[in-house]
Amino acid sequence: MRIVVSGSIAYDYLMSFPGRFTDQIITEKLTRLSVSFLVEDMVRQRGGTAANIAYSLKLLGGDPILFGTVGQDFGDYEAWLNQHGIRTDHIVEIPNKFTASFFVSTDEEQNQIANFYSGAMSDCRDVSLADHGLTDADVVIISPNDPQAMLNFTAECRDLGVPFAYDPSQQTARLSGEDLRQSIPGAAWLMVNDYEMAVIEDKTGWSRQTIRQEVGTLIVTEGRAGSLIYHQGQEFHIPIAPPHKVAEPTGAGDAYRGAYFAAHSAGLPVDVCGRVGSLCATYVLEQFGTTNHSFTLEEFAQRYQQAFGEELLWGEPA
Repeated sequence: MRIVVSGSIAYDYLMSFPGRFTDQIITEKLTRLSVSFLVEDMVRQRGGTAANIAYSLKLLGGDPILFGTVGQDFGDYEAWLNQHGIRTDHIVEIPNKFTASFFVSTDEEQNQIANFYSGAMSDCRDVSLADHGLTDADVVIISPNDPQAMLNFTAECRDLGVPFAYDPSQQTARLSGEDLRQSIPGAAWLMVNDYEMAVIEDKTGWSRQTIRQEVGTLIVTEGRAGSLIYHQGQEFHIPIAPPHKVAEPTGAGDAYRGAYFAAHSAGLPVDVCGRVGSLCATYVLEQFGTTNHSFTLEEFAQRYQQAFGEELLWGEPA
């Protein structure tokens, strides 16, 4: 299956705060909020939602095509992607700009405060699937990116008749109600977390039922509560796969998406795709960083059986 993964390709700066953010916030002063958190450590990791999704998809036997824009400092990241067999021939380097960067602090309860610098990612609005010969894709995953690029890709996929998975994620805050009303309809998949779902409902004025009617499959992740998949009139509750430890949550949702589509390309039922996504998210939760997890297909299948009490019959990717 030819899966194009569009979205951010970025460096992640991950920091840990030894306390709770909420203890430092005075609700009566929210209109004049001014807080600073002294973190204990910081590491730079390879990240970006598109690259994160592609990495987990590749781990589980897929062959994703990474599509996005990067800056002049991308050389070491590109070498790492090539080393892991992830296609980079449709990544566009923008001269005189730096690769996008994600800065996130995580407290002891896994709450996060983040900022994102667009850098070269903002130029993604000037590229298209057609220009790169990607109009024959079986699925295009449209993950967080330059907001205009996301709108462009959803419109282009509809015009081309290419199935797309829409993952507005962090950019839900930037997209207007009109943007969302234009970009969601016709998506083969809409993938969000429960907070983003509430924001979409508020901005569009649509109920969850209305949104379900506008897309093929709706997937709502709910953290420790697992995820919900609405598909062809059915509702599936997908539990989490119990973690051995909890290190840091950044990238867990991206792993869910990449693993889901690896399972989808292998022809597995939608609820199994969800459980595969859930387990891969747990692997990320157990590591510090978004692409530091690894496993063989055999190891993954064994842990799947331990977590969900059923055998994972993995087919050959289409």
